[in-house]
Amino acid sequence: MKVHFQKVTIIGVGLIGGSLALAIKKGGLAGAVLGIGQETDQLEQAVTRGAIDTYTCEVSEGVEGVDLVVLATPVGMFESILRQVASKLPLGCIVTDVGSTKGRLVSQIEQMLPKTVFYVGGHPIAGKEKTGIESASMDLFRGARCILTPTPYTDAQALEKVKRLWREVGSEVVMMEPMEHDRIFAAISHLPHMAAYALVNTAMDLLNQDTDLLSFSAGGFKDFTRIAASSPEMWRDICLFNGENILTTIEAYEAVLKRIKEYIRNHNGRGLYLEFERAKKLREGIS
Repeated sequence: MKVHFQKVTIIGVGLIGGSLALAIKKGGLAGAVLGIGQETDQLEQAVTRGAIDTYTCEVSEGVEGVDLVVLATPVGMFESILRQVASKLPLGCIVTDVGSTKGRLVSQIEQMLPKTVFYVGGHPIAGKEKTGIESASMDLFRGARCILTPTPYTDAQALEKVKRLWREVGSEVVMMEPMEHDRIFAAISHLPHMAAYALVNTAMDLLNQDTDLLSFSAGGFKDFTRIAASSPEMWRDICLFNGENILTTIEAYEAVLKRIKEYIRNHNGRGLYLEFERAKKLREGIS
């Protein structure tokens, strides 16, 4: 049985929000989809692409009669958005999100919403370094995982509806405790982004800001730094919300770099070989 919502409001119709809107429309999972955003050209493009039926730039106007609200902006905007809409959300409305951090954010959202509204934390593991509705795809979530982070306060029926929604758009749904989510993703997602940003800036500093020299970069540099083209606003907010875990992973990364640096300084070929061999075997085990 398909999950079906009468009216879905997606706040932030960019890559993830726009892709979810397209998938909902394609699957006939909602009677109407409304988009909320700050840039009318992006919202109009979303209408043209068939992702949303209508839009507004006024957050408080977009939740009337809605039974599902999806927060798809950078996580730093969630608090401001919820302060504007919390008192206007209809009885029984479900609020979910697509944020890359959960932890204290989940607790904060639960405290801000009235008891008559149900919240289910979500994080689809899908995306690109490109942003905006122009990069959205109705198949973005097909075959990808979506993490849901229920707590003891999560309504069972709301959780089931959100779970079914993500399955309908093609995702494999996995449950995870919010704090555990942030610890895991600090290592496998947030640290790689920090390393990519740092590598691009380091290369530019060493090349004295001569961007033409980057044209000589081979596949390794381009592949590793692809994610440095991701949204600075989004990753700023992720760092601020998951800072403690990210700092822990950066310190661990620095320790490994220090060890490699010592191997190079001491001409320790065996140490280098073993370090690289271990990484190679571990990477080959990742499908």
